[in-house]
Amino acid sequence: MKKVLVLGAGLVTRPLVRHLLNQPDFKVTVASRTVSKAEALVDGHPDGTTLTLLAGETDKLEKLISEHDLSISLLPAPLHPVVAELCIKHKKHMVTTSYVGPKMQELDGPAKQAGIMVLNEIGVDPGIDHMSAMRIIDDVRKRGGKVSSFKSYCGGLPAPADNDNPWGYKFSWSPRAVCTAGKNSACYRLNGERVDIPGPQLFTDNRHGMDIEGIGYLESYPNRDSLGYIDIYGLEGIDTMFRGTFRYPGWCETLKKVVDLGLLEETPATYQPGTTFAQFMGTFVKNPGSGDVRKDLAAQLGIEESSAILDRFEWLGLFSDEEVGITDRETTPLDILANRMELKMPYRKGERDMIVLCHDFFAKFPSGPDEHITSTLIDYGQVEGDSSMARTVSLPAAVGAKLILAGKVMLPGVHVPVIPEIYNPVLDELATMDINCIEKTEKLG
Repeated sequence: MKKVLVLGAGLVTRPLVRHLLNQPDFKVTVASRTVSKAEALVDGHPDGTTLTLLAGETDKLEKLISEHDLSISLLPAPLHPVVAELCIKHKKHMVTTSYVGPKMQELDGPAKQAGIMVLNEIGVDPGIDHMSAMRIIDDVRKRGGKVSSFKSYCGGLPAPADNDNPWGYKFSWSPRAVCTAGKNSACYRLNGERVDIPGPQLFTDNRHGMDIEGIGYLESYPNRDSLGYIDIYGLEGIDTMFRGTFRYPGWCETLKKVVDLGLLEETPATYQPGTTFAQFMGTFVKNPGSGDVRKDLAAQLGIEESSAILDRFEWLGLFSDEEVGITDRETTPLDILANRMELKMPYRKGERDMIVLCHDFFAKFPSGPDEHITSTLIDYGQVEGDSSMARTVSLPAAVGAKLILAGKVMLPGVHVPVIPEIYNPVLDELATMDINCIEKTEKLG
């Protein structure tokens, strides 16, 4: 009997827990700050256990890790290295869906010495994007070719039928996390030249779009450090390397003004009880003139007062006399914005989200025509069931955990899923769950 510890019971966790509980020889413990959330995931399954685990209960966490064969951390990313260190100490395997940060990478040597595998970036983005890309890249290499250009895009969005608010977005996970991602700097390579984008300019001139069959036109903006994946994917010398995030049109231009105003600031400010949203927005006006917040902000941002950007602010209630509802005078603009988005932009009952992932390759072959290769995944959430975000983030992690515990892949150290021993079985099993990438190849010349 294999014992798996799942740390966290957030919005994406249910498919992973249910998938592992459906295995005949697995016992699953779900530890969460809010035990009721864990209990809802396990739902009375005889092989499931739940318990409360609070931040700072390191001794309790260590005991749990020591009692299980593998830990899956779905905690906030800064906590993954803490979990990893304890897994290394007790020689237990670990899986996360998050990016490998510097602190996690430093644990590669200790993990190898302990003989354990720490598998990261096995969600959707990162995760399915890596695996589906590497399957194509390795195939090109086997056929004697070389990838000269690679652009990859992914986004979690409302399904077209449920895209009914002016922001073109709804939240299937933390609004705060989505917003803070809008402050990240980015870099990529375009036609042999390095392009660096500071965080404040992320949504400016670097976005571009493409038509997705069955969906329509989507915009994208750069996703963090694309250059780091040149080495990971083995694409040294590639002319173009770009990773981007998909959004419906309008999101990028609006987020640019959100950033310009300072609405993503995380420095606490003092707000009096009873502060309205109009008063809150007024604090960002540098030169009050008319006394009308919308008009003053239009002038400050250099846009028309009738702009769709300000219509989105209006729809969110940011110019209203409704009280902000803060419980602590010391709070941040980001907290206020994220709380408002969470209230106004959830998925309603019966609505579906959607994951769109698209790879675009150009490959050169010395003894044959060059190729334009695309790989596209479009996955929809289940009506009255799991969201697409939850399925595509957590099911790859569940399959990866099964591979490790079954001994089918055993590579000590800190890893991401870019080798055939991982990506082939994971992608093959995901296809049986209708999470599938459709590949198309066009011969050139």
